[in-house]
Amino acid sequence: MFAGHLFKRLAIAALGLLFFLPLYWIAISALRPEDDIFRYISNLGIWTVLPNRVTFRNIADLWTGFFGRAILNSLWVSFLTVTVGLLVCAPAAFALAVIEFRGRSVVFGAMIISFLIPFDAIAPPLYFVLRDLGLQDSFTGLVLPGVGNGLTVFLLRQFFAGIPRELSDAAKVDGMGWFQIFWRIYLPLSRPALVSGALILFIFQWQAYLWPLLIAPSNDYKVAAVAIAQYTSVFDVNYGLTFAGALFISLIPMVILTVMQRYYTSSVASTGGKE
Repeated sequence: MFAGHLFKRLAIAALGLLFFLPLYWIAISALRPEDDIFRYISNLGIWTVLPNRVTFRNIADLWTGFFGRAILNSLWVSFLTVTVGLLVCAPAAFALAVIEFRGRSVVFGAMIISFLIPFDAIAPPLYFVLRDLGLQDSFTGLVLPGVGNGLTVFLLRQFFAGIPRELSDAAKVDGMGWFQIFWRIYLPLSRPALVSGALILFIFQWQAYLWPLLIAPSNDYKVAAVAIAQYTSVFDVNYGLTFAGALFISLIPMVILTVMQRYYTSSVASTGGKE
């Protein structure tokens, strides 16, 4: 019994270490002089995993350039996407889970299909639509495609479907309307699902590259993922700045997900068996 438990813990620790290695490699590469980043790969040794020369020049150069503005743009766009996205997705999920109307199953099926379609497939025609509306090089253009997230609606709908219908029936007897039922009963009971939906919206926007590249070519609206690409070109790559930028892009969502993971786990566990 003890040996099996110990083996399981060691296996989990080894798996966690395996997933941690790419982030560790990014971190030590960001702290190396650019000449040392790939010097010790072919001949494996202690200096392959430990930097023999540590420098903060890459990080200093990164934040004295345009990357700081790009990080702030990413945080602002992600915040707007999460805020507006929950305002859109939560009522939609409530309607699909609680309110009975003709064609509800058809709408729910279309919503499921919507998040199975790769966003890159619809990005070019969507770009032309928003460009014609004058939303190029604007935070509205960056945020708008991410607010109606089908996966977030699905997650919230499944959670709402698990709340006993007796609560809404009793509220209707007391004279509450649908908005009051949604606001005063369902939302307070759905904090784990709302946090999980917020995480989905945040990750969708934070990792976006193609859409910000299309809709916001101006430096004033560049996000972090697009800004990193400017450190590479056909003829030259600044690996030091690239790894430093990748480090900060990875750390921010990692910290947020680590703090909020218990809500996500709770929400997934609560929605797994719902019809």
